[in-house]
Amino acid sequence: MPLLSSDDRREVRTDLAWAISVGGIGIVAFASLLLFAWYFAATLFLIFAGMLLGVALNAVTHLLGHVVRWPHWLRLAVVCLALATLLSGVIFLGGTTIAQQATALSNTIKSQLVNVKAFLDNNGIDTSYFELGNPASGSSAPASPGTTTPPRSLPGAGTLASSGGAIVSQTLKLLLGTLSAVGNFFIVIFLGLTFAAQPSVYRNGLLYLAPAKYRARTTIIIDRISDTLERWLIAQIAVMAAVFAVTWLGLAVIGIPGSFILGIQAGFLAFIPTVGAIVAGLIVVLASLASGWIAAASAFGLFLGVHALESYVLTPILQRQALDIPPATLFAFQILLGVVFGIWGISLALPLMAIVKVLIDHFKAEPPVADAAPA
Repeated sequence: MPLLSSDDRREVRTDLAWAISVGGIGIVAFASLLLFAWYFAATLFLIFAGMLLGVALNAVTHLLGHVVRWPHWLRLAVVCLALATLLSGVIFLGGTTIAQQATALSNTIKSQLVNVKAFLDNNGIDTSYFELGNPASGSSAPASPGTTTPPRSLPGAGTLASSGGAIVSQTLKLLLGTLSAVGNFFIVIFLGLTFAAQPSVYRNGLLYLAPAKYRARTTIIIDRISDTLERWLIAQIAVMAAVFAVTWLGLAVIGIPGSFILGIQAGFLAFIPTVGAIVAGLIVVLASLASGWIAAASAFGLFLGVHALESYVLTPILQRQALDIPPATLFAFQILLGVVFGIWGISLALPLMAIVKVLIDHFKAEPPVADAAPA
């Protein structure tokens, strides 16, 4: 083995030091990115939800473009006006009914949960951790026969003050939670409208961030992600509408109270694969128990039929050109994101998985060479 000259050894040491420095910077940058995503996950998911809404509006606008040859902004305005009119009609025409059914459904589910807890308690199953139907803290046990209940004195000023503070605290917490939910809703609406109004501006901005020699490959990746999400969202909207209609009409035929609101929640939960169907079916069965076991069994059979229609008919037909992700892989990804990020992770696991799949398919199919032609 030939000996290296001093200049060659110096060059090797310089290259090694440069590689170690670049690797260290890369590791620190990646760790910083993970830390940033961990602390600001809710905000990032909120922005991603706004982007999905923008993609959905843009997809519907493109579909309208096959019918009429109007400018993009005019078609988007027509789509937004149609959606606002539909939502306003549902609120004004059925708002009272929806509110009444939602209240009755909430009370029914609570009472059924208490009944289920009592049934489990009677059969020797400890359900104390459920905290359902427990008496309020501080309440005394029933007095045994032959004992007299001591007279109750009026609460003191300290008790009244603490009770008033607890009421104010709970009211403030409820108010802040409501304001946060309403604020998040309008943030998603605003982001969706801005993304849909000028999609080329944000697309060109992403391309500008890519290095010049990889800009062609970045363009292909961004266009494939956009196309995949658009086709998936259009198919998902059709699936959600079908689940809503079948659930609503089926429960109405069975005679389950609150069939309309149950159909709405089933349609919205159809956006979340696997987990959403399980939650929707559980809610439907619990709400049906108040009408008797026959109605509950019929509702459970309807849920199985709707789930089979969604999983084996609608989804394969409508999404065969959009996504092809194994159910076990998707469910494991949902559980992972749900444990780490909560409801946001479960709700947005599928579109995130779709983006990851597009990236993996692209880099598996393309040879690992730069886009620039050789000199």
